[in-house]
Amino acid sequence: MSSHSEAPAVPVEAYEPPYYMAVFTTLRTQDQSGYSETDARLEDLVKGIPGYLGTDHAQTPGGLGITVSYFRDADALTKWRADVEHRAAQQRGRAEWYQSYTLHVAKVERSSGFTRAQVPQGPTAD
Repeated sequence: MSSHSEAPAVPVEAYEPPYYMAVFTTLRTQDQSGYSETDARLEDLVKGIPGYLGTDHAQTPGGLGITVSYFRDADALTKWRADVEHRAAQQRGRAEWYQSYTLHVAKVERSSGFTRAQVPQGPTAD
């Protein structure tokens, strides 16, 4: 899922472990007909999976796409993996949209985060 370019750049928060992550790394083909619509649909679908925590996405200038989706437990990840529309999109991806991809699934055992505090901006004195 990669329609995140319009969204503000905010990473998924660090959750209390354990939880699961699926790391999907792609190189796309030239023909991306229907990709954006399917991606938007899948993004809506995954949000309906109980236990879905969020998704981070990045795209390099060279074309490498990295999508990391987070799930509270293995059952939530399994439900997403078995979703009929998701399975159909996977088949279409192999047939049309991806030159290559890798998928890594991992159990997160440690998680932390940091957010810089906002400094209040007041009127400047002359």
